[in-house]
Amino acid sequence: MKIKDILAVLETMAPLAYAEDFDNVGLLTGNADADATGVLVCHDALEEVIDEAITKDYNLVVCFHPILFNGLKKITGKNYVERAVIKAIKNDIAIYAVHTALDNHKQGVNKIFCDVLGLTNTKILIPKEGFIKKLVTYTTLNNHEALRQALFTAGAGSIGNYSNCSFNSNGTGTYKGNEDSNPQIGNRGEFVEANEIRIEVTFEKHLESKILKALFANHIYEEVAYEIYSLNNTHQNIGMGMTGTLPQPMGEKDFLQFVKDKMGAHGIRHSAYTGKPVSKVAVLGGSGSFAIKAAITAGADVFLTADLKYHQFYEAEGRLLLADIGHFESERYTQNYIAQYLGAHTQGISINVTEVDTNPVKYL
Repeated sequence: MKIKDILAVLETMAPLAYAEDFDNVGLLTGNADADATGVLVCHDALEEVIDEAITKDYNLVVCFHPILFNGLKKITGKNYVERAVIKAIKNDIAIYAVHTALDNHKQGVNKIFCDVLGLTNTKILIPKEGFIKKLVTYTTLNNHEALRQALFTAGAGSIGNYSNCSFNSNGTGTYKGNEDSNPQIGNRGEFVEANEIRIEVTFEKHLESKILKALFANHIYEEVAYEIYSLNNTHQNIGMGMTGTLPQPMGEKDFLQFVKDKMGAHGIRHSAYTGKPVSKVAVLGGSGSFAIKAAITAGADVFLTADLKYHQFYEAEGRLLLADIGHFESERYTQNYIAQYLGAHTQGISINVTEVDTNPVKYL
């Protein structure tokens, strides 16, 4: 396999279009056209991980956090980022990061978090905004079914658990072609009134070029009339964080001990107990202080995340239990998921999770 073949699988798992604007996801170093010799999956592509890849003779490192996050003005090996990048480039090792592309996926980081805790009825905590567009077009009665199906095949018309969604209405279209026209119905210079079907479909914004290609390739008119709108609707299947329900309510202290055991946390910092049983749980792997209000609004009894500051624990205000389980700990099973996904969707390539403990936080 080529490295680019594996990258295509990764983009199916975590489309780069799902990533946040501030993020730096995708191929960070290396040549995508090179033959892949093996894949090493890690949380952070540290120098020690690159050393492991060299030892194993693997030339692709797939990391969760991007080792290159901010721009580098100099690459002199003075810090851990520069040293990892220099070693990867010297040894022709490609580094690919998924980060918020997988954070925002409905089967990604937070679904993994929920699954480890056995949560059911999971939903996105903060659905992504500004991600949905709508296409409106008009065609003849004998073309609309084929055209509509082509748009569905290109990715249009998916809403939540449903696919092939559209709205279709009858109407009358008019036109008059000039001397250079080649009308499908009527003649040049003739005013035509034609029975037409108006087709409306929504789609994820990163699919726009693919949708338009399908539209032009399958429409029978010489000139295709269409409009594209940006919608304010949130996308219920893409976004940060997740909520879910425990099979049986638990006391707060017992629940935190349960989380500590399941997530391999060395310690949990938390706000004052509310005295209420835990049933509905909100989670957000990684730094999630920005979602405290969303967790309260969602009616969660507890919010599990990481990197909470001192004053942010006050924001619980007795309405829910806030718990910081550690950044690495909240995302620890992500690298296993990536490796398992690649293993299920590739053949003939060795895939391993790193043996290096990349968690920078140590405990007494």
